[in-house]
Amino acid sequence: MNNYVTGKIIKELREKKKLTQLELAKIIDVSDKTISKWETAKGLPDISLLERLSKSLGVSIIELIKGEYITNKNKSGNMKNSKFYVCPICGNIIHTIGENLVSCCGITLPVLEAESEDKIHSINCEVIENEYYITMNHPMTKQHYISFIAYFTNDRCEIVKLYPEQNVEVRFLKRGKGTIYAYCNKDGLIKKVL
Repeated sequence: MNNYVTGKIIKELREKKKLTQLELAKIIDVSDKTISKWETAKGLPDISLLERLSKSLGVSIIELIKGEYITNKNKSGNMKNSKFYVCPICGNIIHTIGENLVSCCGITLPVLEAESEDKIHSINCEVIENEYYITMNHPMTKQHYISFIAYFTNDRCEIVKLYPEQNVEVRFLKRGKGTIYAYCNKDGLIKKVL
């Protein structure tokens, strides 16, 4: 990961936007020689220019500094393309449709990769009338617990937040095939395809 904006990313993003060095320079109010210096690693943009530079290149400041930008290839926004991010500092749960660059408490969060169930993280699903009754036989102590359970179909998602010292019992209105996700604060994201 970069510690600051590189000339390589500036050039790559500029060319992607089909801008010349002169056109970019006019947008952010610097000379085209300045842009050339940045792109050839003979200088760096001043921090006061980062907001204008990121806007003109169509990325966030974080993406510009990190040198990685997100391209949304799925314009339809299918809920099954959902991603989860959990902040290890404050515990925020962030849900996006598709992969994004997400930060919380000053750190960039990795997208959670869901693992299949195992003996400790077995998701039990029982159909009761028109509902899925989800349970797990999992510790629910302050040190080790299931933080949330989620149910995703093509067009909907439901997330239920759980807390230590309560049972892992959740009901979802049955809406057809989908995926159940459970997040363990120690072992990560677990999934069960219905």
